[in-house]
Amino acid sequence: MTSLFEYNFMRLAFAAILIITPLLGILGTMVVQKKMAFFSDALGHSALTGIALGLLLGITGPSLAMLLYGLVFALLLNAIQRHSLSSTDTVISVFASGSTAIGLAILSKGGNISSYSALLIGDILSITRSEVFSLLGILLVTVLFWCLCANRLVAISIHPTMARSANISVRLMENVFSLLIAAVVMLSIRWVGILLISALLIIPAASSRNISCNMREYHVYSLIFSMFSGVIGLVTSYYSNVATGPMIVIVASIIYFATYFYGRRVK
Repeated sequence: MTSLFEYNFMRLAFAAILIITPLLGILGTMVVQKKMAFFSDALGHSALTGIALGLLLGITGPSLAMLLYGLVFALLLNAIQRHSLSSTDTVISVFASGSTAIGLAILSKGGNISSYSALLIGDILSITRSEVFSLLGILLVTVLFWCLCANRLVAISIHPTMARSANISVRLMENVFSLLIAAVVMLSIRWVGILLISALLIIPAASSRNISCNMREYHVYSLIFSMFSGVIGLVTSYYSNVATGPMIVIVASIIYFATYFYGRRVK
């Protein structure tokens, strides 16, 4: 284990894992509770569209372009869901597919789409010290939001009408939560990957739901599973020379199936 931290990039990657995994673990519980798996997946796949529009508008830096597009995308998606006659998953699928196709069309026209292929699986080993501190700031904001609004989000997920009767602004809370997810997803994609970000957001929370008996256990287990998957995935990828993102998802998937069969046996 000593050799693992001999290199500065591994120390930074380890620090980033200890920030990203609890961040996704916290948000993932409510994403699963509110059945927003399609939502997070749509956000991830629309990242290329953000980059493409950023190039057209002259926005320097792919992260900023993805973040701005992700925030707008989240609000539009919420608005369409409220006024659509189709089911939520259908609306999200159509919206995400169209958005992704537009992004791919723009990038392919310039002939430089291959330069963004690294975003598909991410590269946690390329993270810098300043980016680690940026992630830490996002984590602190998320924890603060969670402390102030978690109960309201739970109430909305259980019974929106009853939440309104308790003077909870359902639309405002849903928009704020969607914006927070969009910010976290878009800013984590460079290191986690477009194809894997939704899995890391969903699988630990789904694993926790298999064995938890109350909301407290649900949140605690999700954090534990998420951080465990991240650390073991990083260590395993280092010694096996495999990409970190996929290895983390593999570990998380193993935990999910273990908790699934354990939960069925106990319950």
